Amino acid sequence: MLQIGLIGFTTPVVLFGLLALPFIWRLLRTVPPPAARRSFPPVALLIGLQDTERLPDKSPFWLRLVRICAIGLAILGLSGPVFNAGSQADQDFVKPALVLIDGGWASSADWELRLNKAEELLEELEQTGRITAFAHIADHKASGAEFRGADDWRGELSNLSPKPWEPDFKGISEWVETELPDQLDSFWISDGLHDDDKSELARILAERGNVTVYESGGAVLALRRPERGAGSARVRVSRSRFGEDAIALVDAIGSDASGIERRLETATAEFADEDSEAVAEFSLPTEVLNRINRFELRDARSAGAVILAADSVSIRKVALLERGAADGAAALLSPYHYLRQALETKVELISIPSGNHLSTNPDVVISADAPILSRQETESLLNWLTGGGLLIRFAGPRLAAETAARDIDDPLLPVQIRTGSIAVGGTLSWERPKRIASFEEGSPFFGLEVPSDVEIRSQVLAQPGPELTDRVIAELDDGTPLATAKPVGEGRIVLFHISADAEWSNLPLSGLFVDILERLAIASKSDHDELSVDAEKLDWTLEQLVTAFGEVRMADPGTTIPGARMARLTSARDVPPGVYSSGQVSAAVHAIDETRELKPAEWPAQISKRDFATVGAVPAAGLILGLAALLFAADIVATLWLAGAAFGFRATVLAMTAVFAFGAERSGAEDAFAIAATGKTTVAYVLTGDAETDRMSAAGLAGLAAVLRVRTAVEIADPAPINIEHDELAFFPLIYWPVKPPHAGLSVETFERVNEYMRNGGMILFDTKDSDVGGFRIGTDNSDALKRMGEHLEIPSLERLRQGHLLSRSYYLLAEFPGRHSGAVWVEASVETGVSRDPWASGAENDGVTPIVVGGNDWAAAWAVGKDAAALFPGGQGETGESRREKALRFGVNLVMHALTGSYKSAQFHIDAILERLGS
Repeated sequence: MLQIGLIGFTTPVVLFGLLALPFIWRLLRTVPPPAARRSFPPVALLIGLQDTERLPDKSPFWLRLVRICAIGLAILGLSGPVFNAGSQADQDFVKPALVLIDGGWASSADWELRLNKAEELLEELEQTGRITAFAHIADHKASGAEFRGADDWRGELSNLSPKPWEPDFKGISEWVETELPDQLDSFWISDGLHDDDKSELARILAERGNVTVYESGGAVLALRRPERGAGSARVRVSRSRFGEDAIALVDAIGSDASGIERRLETATAEFADEDSEAVAEFSLPTEVLNRINRFELRDARSAGAVILAADSVSIRKVALLERGAADGAAALLSPYHYLRQALETKVELISIPSGNHLSTNPDVVISADAPILSRQETESLLNWLTGGGLLIRFAGPRLAAETAARDIDDPLLPVQIRTGSIAVGGTLSWERPKRIASFEEGSPFFGLEVPSDVEIRSQVLAQPGPELTDRVIAELDDGTPLATAKPVGEGRIVLFHISADAEWSNLPLSGLFVDILERLAIASKSDHDELSVDAEKLDWTLEQLVTAFGEVRMADPGTTIPGARMARLTSARDVPPGVYSSGQVSAAVHAIDETRELKPAEWPAQISKRDFATVGAVPAAGLILGLAALLFAADIVATLWLAGAAFGFRATVLAMTAVFAFGAERSGAEDAFAIAATGKTTVAYVLTGDAETDRMSAAGLAGLAAVLRVRTAVEIADPAPINIEHDELAFFPLIYWPVKPPHAGLSVETFERVNEYMRNGGMILFDTKDSDVGGFRIGTDNSDALKRMGEHLEIPSLERLRQGHLLSRSYYLLAEFPGRHSGAVWVEASVETGVSRDPWASGAENDGVTPIVVGGNDWAAAWAVGKDAAALFPGGQGETGESRREKALRFGVNLVMHALTGSYKSAQFHIDAILERLGS
């Protein structure tokens, strides 16, 4: 490529043609050739004569300039000019090229920009004729190197989509090292995130040739697994770039009380200047927290911006270790009564009767002063604790009197206890009740406020020992333990040294009791989120899938994952993010691993880095050749002009252009109108020029169309507005005409078109909208306008519409025909009345359909509905108004059915079928 500044030429040899321009200029200047000079004496007789018709002996200067510019531009165009050629200046056009796109979850937020940049790069490579390989890193299947024309790859870009997992940079590195040549230039569309394997891939590519990286420059945001607190849930938001204050909105999505999924709450995560992580906290009632399905980062379209709640905020199963349930008054005295009152709305409570070995697999077991357990029950509880369970025990008279606890280290107690108890006024007594000391940092109850009126009157004491200090998690103001705890495998045992009822303290009567139980039974979780070893032996089924754009969908049936792969809980091609289940156990896999640190990508110094806004090389051959073609066309026009044919040529071109444009515009508009009107059954309304009247007509007929679609088999389209003076009327079986004074001045041709429409079977509903005043025989502008229109319309003899007319029974059996107002309605007189004998009276030409219906009841307002399908105007006050509106809708249904079915209801041939439908 030859480069001059920012302009390059892919075929510079063609530029040698510019050297011929001076010779071409000379050639153009001497055509036609000058006449030879010869001496001829009789020429003297012509001296002084004026020739009225002069012909030039050479081309005009301006025409030669046009021609030489056209030829020069043609040469430049054929040389392959490229604007902004700096992006290709350091490339060896003999080398093959490699285009990479990360394509993981972090690329989805601006995926269209990435595809546009890929297409731009491939177009540049196509201009230079370089063979190219292409790799979608997150979805790459290594199967050898495939090099082909860049234009072939451009055709496949529309089929690419981001994937909801991390790109496999290690796999691409192996593919590059084993399958690709040692010399190639690389173009990398990166997601902007750092990864050690990505840095290694960048090093490998840099050793093979020039590497150009394109990044958006914006921060990538992601959510972390939620954490459950007492009456709250906390979600951490991470960002890859920082340096300024920012705010992120996090939505909690779940089911409302009726089971419909919606946004339950929105919390704000505020980033300070140097923060890479912020917290969004949701303070919600526990029953609302339990309904949360997932958290979404608003305005961030990626799988990393969605975190599935899974078990982290879901309801927990708590078992009460009680021996038979008490009834009546005894139930109110039971310590389990207080436990139920504190927990029943926050967890799933179950009871474990004697001999049941935790078959219900609870999360927490609570024992209130329970007697000694059997050896089998003890072993069952210990096994359950080892797997991550939580056992909460409360003291009481039984435990205080249990002498065995003095000599034997009970495996289900965190500490050994002394026989008996301390009570106010007892053998081991206090002078006064004790209070609870403030909870220290490190205690599971840290942060809870201790009410001043909570008093402890009795407790069991722990045997002194070296391990006691480490096992105290709450104490009284005298330093004796209120609660102790110890770990058992992955689980834990907690002992409260007071009873769970109100005999030893008033703590169970306070709100602190509820908060303490929430901290233990609801908010506590094991310190790891990995699946157990036993779960690795299971097969897991994908239930819900999270797409790269953060959409949660039901997964295709039959997608199973072996437990050994599921145990890592990291997403990849074989384990896409989503919710997996195995029997009664479920687990969530997220797009981003908890250990994944978000920070900007780090690139070697020799790699060129650019953003998406950087304009690449732009081929200019088409533009320059187009200009050359325009100059050649100007040369032709100028030559014809100078030859005397300019006027005829110009007139012909202008005339043809005008005819074509007018014909195309008119034909297209008419075709579109006909297609829209005849695609479905359509009723129309006449445009009046008054915006409010036209809006009401459209809303009224739209409301009527909606009722027809629900109540009848008529598939009716939305109403069509028509210009009564220009539009074709024959497409519509029914036209609603709200009469306005300007209509009286329509042209004779317009009235003739309306008459022709009614003769051929059409029906028009003339509505003067004035029955509220016209009914009292007061003339209005609208009714006067209708009278003047009647002078030009072929209106048949009319009669008042009454019960029994075909229009009153075409669908509903009607006795009244109101709109927003109630007034008389007039239709074509039937033959039986004897009022008229003109051809219109029989209705034979229109199959019994009256061509005209006249009234002033403002039907459009009665039918009109808004965008929410609610009536725009009531038919009147209360139930009477709703009844009138219903009658108006039924009249509208009858109108459309009468226009469509004609005399069907009056035909004796169908009378049996009609009677059967009516239930006769």
